[in-house]
Formats: sequence, structure tokens, C-alpha cells
Amino acid sequence: MLTVANFNMHAGVDGWGRPFDLIAPCRELNADVIVVEESFTSATPGAPDHIGQAEQIGAALGYQVVSCALAEGRRARPDPNATDKWMPPQGLRSGKNALFFDSERPYSPEISASQRFTNAELGSWGIAILTRINPNIVVDDSSILHLPRLARDRVRRAAIVMDLTVDGHPISVVGTHMSHLQFGSHRHYAALKKRLRQRSEARPNAILLGDMNLWGPPVRIFLPQWHRAVKGKTWPSGNPHSQIDHILIRGAFGVVDSEVLPDAGSDHRPVRATLDLSTLR
Repeated sequence: MLTVANFNMHAGVDGWGRPFDLIAPCRELNADVIVVEESFTSATPGAPDHIGQAEQIGAALGYQVVSCALAEGRRARPDPNATDKWMPPQGLRSGKNALFFDSERPYSPEISASQRFTNAELGSWGIAILTRINPNIVVDDSSILHLPRLARDRVRRAAIVMDLTVDGHPISVVGTHMSHLQFGSHRHYAALKKRLRQRSEARPNAILLGDMNLWGPPVRIFLPQWHRAVKGKTWPSGNPHSQIDHILIRGAFGVVDSEVLPDAGSDHRPVRATLDLSTLR
């Protein structure tokens, strides 16, 4: 058996910039492999997150970590006017969100001159794969697949590929955070499909996890060789109406159990699946 999970962590803060515990929900996942998105690393020496959040989780819970930065930007400080809502009304549209990324595109003068932006903490933001330190799980190799630049996207996009041998079975685990369809993410799906298809002969059994920023049926259209291991609403976490966080499998895995987990503080709910490896060829 292999248990895998995905969690978009929103840099460990809500939309007002209020921090929440990241270690506890990742411990509750109790997964052999965890893919995380929106892991934050502070640029301030001595700051709590100067050691990246993914690396902190790995050190606390006993995981090897491979991470990839996708943008540089800022994380807002806690807003003293915060309410019991997850974020300010119209926060994303009004520039009152908690995360700002300006390494690829500058913000408007109005936002970049705002107190919320100028007081925010500098740092980088990205994805990571955490692999439990376990004698039955051997990390054979890891690599980064960089995806094409999209003019409207504020961040770079990539996929981390981790080649594992689990109980003697060669398996690839892929972690990613895709762009939005309106930004042109179909180009990313085409590029990712091609790159992963090229690897399929050497390792036909693979698991793809990530915040895909897209519902399940169109994801399956873009990635027809992959099948959804988890089905359930993941976003927004307080009252979810859509699934955009996915675990996809390619190969002869059996799905023993799968679920969307409860709200863990982020705007995305974690997803988890336990896979049977005895059916692998």
C-alpha cells in the first residue's frame, strides 16, 4: 500500500494574513508522499519561515523534501481589522488579498503603494514533494519539468517528478500547481502530457497530484491517460462547491480508499488516497 496526499497550504495564512498551523494537518494526513502547493519561504533571516514551510514540515514529521520556487513576492501581515470571514470581501479584486507575486508582472501603482503591500513580508512561493523516510520507499531520482511561460500568469509553473521504488515497484510521483484556464493553462496541460508520456515507457505507473485549478472532467480531457483517484469538493474550503485539487493515477493501481479531508486552515481542502500496489505489473 502507498498513501499519497495533496495540500495547497496558501503560505500558512488565511486571506487576512492570519497564520494557521501547518504541521498538524500534515501529520493528520499520515501519508507516505505529500505534495504541497503555495509553500512560502521568507527572505528575512531569522524569520519563522526563513526555512521554507515544506522543509519545516519535513523536519518535523520525517520526510525528505524536494521543492521548487515558482515566484517571488510578499505575504501580508495579519490585518488588525480581520473579521471571522476567511478573507476580506472582494479581496482578490481589491488588492486586499494576503499573497502578492510581482516577480513576473508588476502590480498597479495603487496596489504597490498600499500599506498592505509595502508592509508585507518578502519571500518566495512554490511547490514541493515530501517523501516519508522509510526503508521501503527509495528515492531513485528527482527532476523539475518547467512549463511554458504564460503572459497573463503572475507566477512560473513547473512539475516536480520523483522516481521512487516502493516495495520493489518503480513508481513516478509528479507534483504540480497549474495555472488557470483563462490564462492559457491548456498549453501547460499539453506540455505536461507530452513530457509525462515520454517517461511512461520507463515508468508506466505514475501518480500526479496538485492544485490543477480546473474541475475533474476537463482535467481528464486534457490528460486522457490519467484517472481520478479522489472525487469530492475541495474549494473553497469553508463551503466547497468545486474540486480543483486532484490525485490522478496512470497504470494498474488499485484504489483502496480516497477522501477529501476537512478544512485545515487554507482555502483548499487536502485530498488523500491509499493505493494498492499489488496490482501493478
